[in-house]
Amino acid sequence: MRKVNAVVTALIMVLFTVHMVRGILVLTGMTAGGGAIYTALTHLLLTLIAVHVVLSVSLTVKTLFTSRRAGVLYLKPNRLFWIRRISGFALMLFLISHILIFRGTTVSGAYRLNLFGGAQLATQLLLAASLLVHLIGNISPLRIALGIEDRHAFRTDLLLVLAILLLLAGAAFVVYYIRWSTF
Repeated sequence: MRKVNAVVTALIMVLFTVHMVRGILVLTGMTAGGGAIYTALTHLLLTLIAVHVVLSVSLTVKTLFTSRRAGVLYLKPNRLFWIRRISGFALMLFLISHILIFRGTTVSGAYRLNLFGGAQLATQLLLAASLLVHLIGNISPLRIALGIEDRHAFRTDLLLVLAILLLLAGAAFVVYYIRWSTF
């Protein structure tokens, strides 16, 4: 089950990167939104995230039952384990807000987005922050699960690229907020 979850996670990272780059371009006004292919990729991404959540919750429950049977939780030595779980839970809450904010509606044949005010901006910046924490905590276990050789430079480069993309995504949310507020 862990190997399946690792493969699903790798696919999520690829699709998420595509989603994030496209979102940055749309939010900053560099390209128009929508498109059937993009929508299909987004739905595939959401499906893979749902599979990842189910597998991760299943593995967490299994771990908790094993810890309970042993009679000890070892909270302090397992801090990274709990950071991964808590950041994943926070990520799910902010992802739900992301979906609700950007799903929009069609009015008289025109696509209309929902309000994007200060609260919405804050939730989207928290989404980016919680995703970064989740990625930092999970890159090493993912690398091990996929059998990728221990190359510190690869892990660091991957995190650097993702951090830069998340920074750009945060900036795109701010640009979108400013555009929304002035028009």
